Amino acid sequence: MSSRADAGPMDMTATETTMQTEDRNRWYALVVLCVGMLMIVLDVTVVNVALPSIQGDLGFSQSSLAWVVNAYLISFGGLLLLAGRLGDLIGRRRVFLAGLTLFTAASLACGMAQSELWLVAARFVQGIGGAMTSAVILGMIVTMFPEPREQAKAIGIYGFVASAGGSIGLLAGGVLTEAISWHWIFFINLPIAIGTAIAAARLIPGDRGIGLGRGADVLGAGLVTGALMLGVYTIVKASEHGWASAHTLGLGAVALVLLGLFVLRQARTANPLMPLRVFRSRSVTGANGVQVAVVAGMFSMFFLGTLYLQHVLGLNPLQIGLAFLPSTVAMGICSAIVSARLNARFGARTTLVPSLGLVLVGLLLFARLPSDGSYLDVLPAVVLVGIGAGLSFPGLMTLAMEDVAPEDAGLASGLVNTSAQVGGALGLAVLATLSAGRTEDLTAAGAAPLDALTGGYHLAFLVGAGLIAVGMAIALVLLRPARAERAASRTEVACSEA
Repeated sequence: MSSRADAGPMDMTATETTMQTEDRNRWYALVVLCVGMLMIVLDVTVVNVALPSIQGDLGFSQSSLAWVVNAYLISFGGLLLLAGRLGDLIGRRRVFLAGLTLFTAASLACGMAQSELWLVAARFVQGIGGAMTSAVILGMIVTMFPEPREQAKAIGIYGFVASAGGSIGLLAGGVLTEAISWHWIFFINLPIAIGTAIAAARLIPGDRGIGLGRGADVLGAGLVTGALMLGVYTIVKASEHGWASAHTLGLGAVALVLLGLFVLRQARTANPLMPLRVFRSRSVTGANGVQVAVVAGMFSMFFLGTLYLQHVLGLNPLQIGLAFLPSTVAMGICSAIVSARLNARFGARTTLVPSLGLVLVGLLLFARLPSDGSYLDVLPAVVLVGIGAGLSFPGLMTLAMEDVAPEDAGLASGLVNTSAQVGGALGLAVLATLSAGRTEDLTAAGAAPLDALTGGYHLAFLVGAGLIAVGMAIALVLLRPARAERAASRTEVACSEA
């Protein structure tokens, strides 16, 4: 009798220790996932500042140089949805590790590239690995952190990495290119990826998936992958061929037809690759719609802001990276700390529109930058956009994963990433085209070169601000705060104050 009584407290202590260890490992696993995501996001922008060095070394022409970026974007954006669903079917950890392995091998090939074709092909494969790795991360986070408060904090940390990684990439690319060579922007991935893979295998719990039989729609996979790849290709080449050209309109129409056929098949097949039920949720549909508009608008800051700093203010790659550092710091503080508290107190829907309003004001300040200005003119705009993005993106991701069944978490995660990539590609193509056209018009009218460049950037920033306004309108229409959320927020506030 006494031995049993003595065993009780010991068992309780062992159970508590096990629970504490599991809880600690979840947060370690989150760090691992975020490092993997940071590596993928970095590779979207880290190449930008190294493009002149790559061009001089490998002999790219001005037109072919864009393929160093586009090859990655096309495969990455085209495969996110498929990779996310594969995570649901065969296990998210398995897809994550496979993608990480492919990304590592492709990074090695990129760093060793000795010709144009070699580098472009390796970048395409790197995009495939990046899609497999990143598409399932948000789904794993939601599964590992089911409790709302912890989930909000975890998504806030992930949101910082996903949104601020681009500006970190500009800094890292500048440092590595100037200090060593452009090859190291790819070689640096190797130790990070290997360490991430080892840690992921130990810390991230395995999952079996629901089985290929629940969604092994090969024809549907081909249709959606073809539609997304062709759509991204059409968007990124639109600035070269023109938006009204036969090339853009023709390929765009084919991409839309493929996407329509995919949706039709998903509505009729017994085991759809992408169950259309996920779009019945106003949160999922609205959050992804907002993200397309907002990411498209924010690209004007990172892409055209970089050009303004380089061509108008005369900053070098390292200085450009440092110039965006305040934005990165603001995003980090707001997304990892402030946003979780605001979302827990007021709800993600309630805080979203005011946060986007800060981004809107920041882009309007960008649209007033003078051609004879200094970095002090840029700093307030950079900080405002960083704060707004840091507060808004974690809430957007929370809403995009809300009301999603556990078996569809990978699909919803891939959908979030896909909407961001499509929005980014669309924003880059539209804003770059409008900026270049405005600069040409001003030059033809006799404006000074710097005034013409700045005038082109002003137009792009104004259109970017308009896209943010569109995102705010979508949020107001589709993401109206639900009564249940408002009641829950009031209850939580009352409990915290009691």
